[in-house]
Amino acid sequence: MITNYESCIKACQQCWLDCQNCLTQMAGMDSDNECPKCCLECIEACQICIKLMVADSKFVPEYAQLCAAVCEWCADQCKQHEHDHCKVCAAACMACAHECRKHAA
Repeated sequence: MITNYESCIKACQQCWLDCQNCLTQMAGMDSDNECPKCCLECIEACQICIKLMVADSKFVPEYAQLCAAVCEWCADQCKQHEHDHCKVCAAACMACAHECRKHAA
């Protein structure tokens, strides 16, 4: 069953990596919005979504919907910044949200 989720798992992994980088790069920087807090939440959402997909959990549709919403929120926050790491993060979040929506309830 993991093959059904392969592209979504990859998108979640990339989002996790790019959010982690954004979170690290933003450490100690001022922010006028919820970046990097959103990155922290997005990292957690992606990790849980990956775990549920690998386990072929019956809750994947509901959690994929939630993960997509968290990713969209994070993308909205990060895209407001001019930092390269924020732009990369926003793009990865949108790609992840798109993949998660394919499996959402």
